[in-house]
Amino acid sequence: MGRVYLALIHAPVYNKNGRVVATSITNLDLHDIARSAATYDVVRYYVIHPAEAQQALAKRIMGFWQEGYGAEYNPDRKEAFTRVQVVSTLDEVMAEIEQTEGQTPLRVATDAREYVNSVSYTQMRKWIEEGEKPILLLFGTGWGLVQEEVAKADFILGPIFGPGVYNHLSVRSAAAIVLDRLRGRNI
Repeated sequence: MGRVYLALIHAPVYNKNGRVVATSITNLDLHDIARSAATYDVVRYYVIHPAEAQQALAKRIMGFWQEGYGAEYNPDRKEAFTRVQVVSTLDEVMAEIEQTEGQTPLRVATDAREYVNSVSYTQMRKWIEEGEKPILLLFGTGWGLVQEEVAKADFILGPIFGPGVYNHLSVRSAAAIVLDRLRGRNI
């Protein structure tokens, strides 16, 4: 079975006006995606932000739950945060996974937009279950990954659609849905 990694990219991403920006790291994204990563056996959840101040904030939040009172109060949170690593760039993530796995991971972009070359969740799940290559799921904050990163992806997952026309999930909700579709138990 292929091993799954996840990256939450804060820069470069789009804002609502289509400009390339860096978004702020949020407490909820750290907590909720870490818990989803642990639930669905993600090897490592990378939080990518180039700003040292944002990295320090993330480490401070996680540190509270990994040491002292927070760790004693909620050991489950402590365990979930063992999978989280804060880094500056996607290139760092790719290099670390390649060193750990001995091969380059397949980049799998997520996007709320539909692409002609999108793959289904059923097909990606099959590749994960039967494959030997590690998989790196890419999630963008703000209004999504820049097109250059989507273009570099080996695969692009189809968007998540509900029954209506509204289509702007929080990244932590999207990550949980994607992980469940790719790794959840079929009940």
